[in-house]
Amino acid sequence: MEQQKVELILKEELNFTKIHIEKIRLFQNELLQFNKKYNLISKSSETDIWNRHILDSAQIVKFIQMDNNSSISDIGSGGGFPGIILSIFNSNSNFHVKLYEKSTVKCIFLDKMIKKLDLSGKVYEGSYLNHEINSNHVVSRAFKKLDELLRISREIIKVNHKLIILKGKNALAEINNLSVGVNYRYEVFNSMSEKDSKILIFNITK
Repeated sequence: MEQQKVELILKEELNFTKIHIEKIRLFQNELLQFNKKYNLISKSSETDIWNRHILDSAQIVKFIQMDNNSSISDIGSGGGFPGIILSIFNSNSNFHVKLYEKSTVKCIFLDKMIKKLDLSGKVYEGSYLNHEINSNHVVSRAFKKLDELLRISREIIKVNHKLIILKGKNALAEINNLSVGVNYRYEVFNSMSEKDSKILIFNITK
């Protein structure tokens, strides 16, 4: 999907403003420059960055409430998807976007983007195991297998939360392969960026 079409979807279906779009363009340009030296995203996905990375990340705003005194944690933020895109969209200073990333190089890039784009997100460097995660929304994109994400969600994250997972065409197979006897309440939604991809949402109660 080309940039112009994705921008139209962002504006008309996801309520991104003109200022949001301008910041995303700046972010894209910076990422592609940084990607010449460091591997933030795969080289093969550079030409499809608006659909494969930006729209894929942006669609998450449909499933979160950016309320006062709440937050979303992006575990394994990588090059900023979806954490930076969510930070760009967020206009509530009392809603916090937290980006967890173990790579020092990627953290340097994420911090640079937060400053350059004047965002309210915060980067947490190192393994997620070194931090206390207490957000009421948690998102994961291309981080770990579903069973491992659920284990992390159940054992590591300290509060009741909505776990939002972006998965490819194997999403339903991963659900079917979960341990027998483990019961989770979840919903499955079609992705806006890829017809065979899914968004899985689990409500995790402590």
